[in-house]
Amino acid sequence: MRITPICIIMGSRLAVRARDMSHSRNLFLLAALAVSVVSSPGCERPAAELVVYSSRNEQLIKPVFERFTEESGTPIRFLTDDAGVLLEKLRAEGENTPADILLTVDAGNLWQATEADLLQAVDSAALTQSIPEYLRDPLGRWFGFSLRARTIVYSTERVSPNELSTYEALADEAWQGRLCLRTSKKVYNQSLVASLIDRLGEARTEEIVSGWIANLATDVFSNDTKLMEAILAGQCDVGIVNSYYFGRMEAENADIALALFWPNQDKGGGVHINVSGAGMTRHAKHPEAARALLEWLSTVEPQSLFAASNREFPANPAIPADPQVEAWGDFTPSTMPLVRAGELQAAAVKLMDRAGYR
Repeated sequence: MRITPICIIMGSRLAVRARDMSHSRNLFLLAALAVSVVSSPGCERPAAELVVYSSRNEQLIKPVFERFTEESGTPIRFLTDDAGVLLEKLRAEGENTPADILLTVDAGNLWQATEADLLQAVDSAALTQSIPEYLRDPLGRWFGFSLRARTIVYSTERVSPNELSTYEALADEAWQGRLCLRTSKKVYNQSLVASLIDRLGEARTEEIVSGWIANLATDVFSNDTKLMEAILAGQCDVGIVNSYYFGRMEAENADIALALFWPNQDKGGGVHINVSGAGMTRHAKHPEAARALLEWLSTVEPQSLFAASNREFPANPAIPADPQVEAWGDFTPSTMPLVRAGELQAAAVKLMDRAGYR
């Protein structure tokens, strides 16, 4: 039972009563009593309210925040919108922002926040011990808390997994007229191409992306769900999606005629992964509470809850994934520092444009 409001009300009423007393001695005694009631050990001040700007949907983050409030007593108020909108809002608000935490998806967006000087460094042994180095900003300005693999999805009716190998191989002639892609405008694909540039260089990556475009069976799609629906409809046989989109469809239909394939396992750097992550804003009004939330997000219960709610992987490698996600099988991920996805984002966008990837 929280008694903070009761203590404040008692102190306020006693102060008002004291103003109505004419006798100076009574005034002194009542004022002293009011102070003792408010400052006594059982009368705590209200917890600071944390404000989170989030590009993640309410249904994904609300249960996590409610659990934090239950454990810490710190209430959380959050605002949801697209990542770009939230970054612009933080820029415009400057030091007057009410936001203590920015929570968003994709390392590219988190990198943009650091480039705009919207986040501050958090020095935390708990976070550096729980979150692998490649999944966080080198200066501690953001940390990944859940992972998604951007991987290959294929029709189990028309494709054998033995036909698949790497992201690069989707540019081969064997996939002509069989490939579907999501638009290049989405940061997920920009980060994937940035990872190819980091590993293979711009010239080779441009050859690959040009090959993808030559192999397209149809125009690019606005989202991964529509892409998988196109595969099911027979418009194409294979595509590249975030793993959690597949997880959502599989949860609705366990017999869905699609499967995930983990590319680049024998060679080529591993499966491309990305994060949903968060950092403390530059002008956070409650830095200690914000740090406490970030550290808590790296622990067992929130890691499991946060990842399972969207069929993602925990960023903390000591924590197992949800059983549905575990059933997709083990894979070797790319350990490219995700900050590189941001650093190479502009180069990736220009390359995709040159290759005709719209």
